[in-house]
Amino acid sequence: MKYFVTGATGFVGGRVVRQLVEAGHQVVAVVRNPEKARNLAALGVILHKGDVTEKESMRAPMTGVEGVFHIAGWYKIGVRDKSEGQKINVEGTRNVLALMQELKIPRGVYTSTLGVNSDTGGKLVDESYRFSGKFLSVYEQTKAEAHKVAEEFIARGLPLMIVQPGLIYGPGDTSSVRTTLIQFLKRQLPLMPKGTAFCWAHVDDTARGHVQAMEKGLAGQNYFVCGPIHTFIEGMQIASEVSGIPLPGLQVEPGLMRAMAVCMGRVEKFLPLPEAYTREGLMTVAGVTYIADNSKAKRELGFNPRPLKEGLRETIEHEMKLLGMNNAG
Repeated sequence: MKYFVTGATGFVGGRVVRQLVEAGHQVVAVVRNPEKARNLAALGVILHKGDVTEKESMRAPMTGVEGVFHIAGWYKIGVRDKSEGQKINVEGTRNVLALMQELKIPRGVYTSTLGVNSDTGGKLVDESYRFSGKFLSVYEQTKAEAHKVAEEFIARGLPLMIVQPGLIYGPGDTSSVRTTLIQFLKRQLPLMPKGTAFCWAHVDDTARGHVQAMEKGLAGQNYFVCGPIHTFIEGMQIASEVSGIPLPGLQVEPGLMRAMAVCMGRVEKFLPLPEAYTREGLMTVAGVTYIADNSKAKRELGFNPRPLKEGLRETIEHEMKLLGMNNAG
């Protein structure tokens, strides 16, 4: 099979590409700078200079493929300039899916996120759930808008599946998840939010969920390709067991975290703050639960994410090696 991939240089996209190549498929990818994507070229990926925000840059490389993986996205929390969110997440998605429809490509997978459900308030939701409140971040908001764009194309007959990962971790991460783990390993994590919970999935399992959706998913369906549910503190407890580094002593109640967020919202108008300590950064971890039931993906796709203890151990050991630390666990 010949597949077209956006976001191939990213964390998840890179793993999807590798799994497709290893399975014997041909992969075509658009990248902003082909010179910086030589690792993909070395795998045999056909690279084209392009960008999801420039529709016509994708037309030639997308022509003639049998499936599209639209994985590219903007996923910043707490940054000052949020303009790229609308441009990449919403308009980029519209560009990719419009081309897919114009070129009559038979199958596609779009990468959404559990973030479109925002804080579920402790409720375990399934794919029928629709959030109607105020989003906690521009990332959530723009991904929710993009999700609606995808649903609109599906309603017009586009043969598209939507996958929704949760928190993604693993070696090679460049997101705030890795930043938090590094802070913990360096004993620089000042506090831990109480009650905050995620669906934790290893990047390789998340990528496999994408491929499984392409191969086995039903057009028009969305699938939660998310991992097992654990609180933030439980994740850090595993990190502590692996590394031998004690947990931070300060565990903060959600109400206090939200109060801190309000204060930081005032301060950030005048002073630049680290992303994690902006209003957005604090609100997205203030006792929130980004949790969902992945039973449908398990049942229909064969999705089978590994336990957090197994995947996070590998990740922590990888980061400790990079930091030149001894493994005490």
